[in-house]
Amino acid sequence: MNIGRAIAAAAFLATAPALFAGEIPPEARRSGYSFMGLDTRAMQDDDTSNPGMLFVLDGEALWRKKTGSADKACADCHGDARNSMKGVAARYPAFDKTEGRPVTLDQRINLCRANHQQAEPLSYESRDLLALSAFVAHQSRGVAITAGDDPQAKPFVEQGRALFMQREGQLNLACTNCHDDNFDKRLAGSPITQAQPTGYPLYRLEWQTLGSLERRLRSCMTGVRAQAYDYGAPELVALELYLMSRARGLPMETPAVRP
Repeated sequence: MNIGRAIAAAAFLATAPALFAGEIPPEARRSGYSFMGLDTRAMQDDDTSNPGMLFVLDGEALWRKKTGSADKACADCHGDARNSMKGVAARYPAFDKTEGRPVTLDQRINLCRANHQQAEPLSYESRDLLALSAFVAHQSRGVAITAGDDPQAKPFVEQGRALFMQREGQLNLACTNCHDDNFDKRLAGSPITQAQPTGYPLYRLEWQTLGSLERRLRSCMTGVRAQAYDYGAPELVALELYLMSRARGLPMETPAVRP
């Protein structure tokens, strides 16, 4: 969200009827896909037109590539991703007992690199990390999201929910003001969705590249003139976990396409 759009958001929310709908009931939750125009839907639906599939193909090559001082590939441990990774992304962020906290899929990839491949971690938003994450998540396309089911993750889900409801920044807006109270309206010409993260990492036409959910969250924070958390910060992980848990039951779409 750029500054102009953020100012428009403040004006919109100041004049729009206050719905105060609270959290969206599970039966009323909808993927961002349902808010998109026909052209964007068609681009996502056709793998030959979906630009995110280029990252998936790169990720497939990286999956098979030996790396690190251990000279191991992801496939050496996990085999055929079509079988071993099916449903995995649908439960992330997931609680890691060794770390004592939830980790995102990106963080899990880097933990595997460090612990099993003895390789350097990949930078957040780097093409290789996005490609691997997209490839793994693509194996779960059509699988219902189950993130947040682990009892050990519950406190972190609640932390994320509190952050989602918390007003912040100079514009004094919370995520819930747009995505719970005013979805199905439009802001600066774009549809306001329910913020159900069913297709990350996804291709945004605005970015002209693939991007993570953390990038989207940081963009919104900057848009309301708040200090964005660093990539990988516990607060961003908690927010991602909450958003995935509230999308529970919706099918994965990676790589989705959005404006």
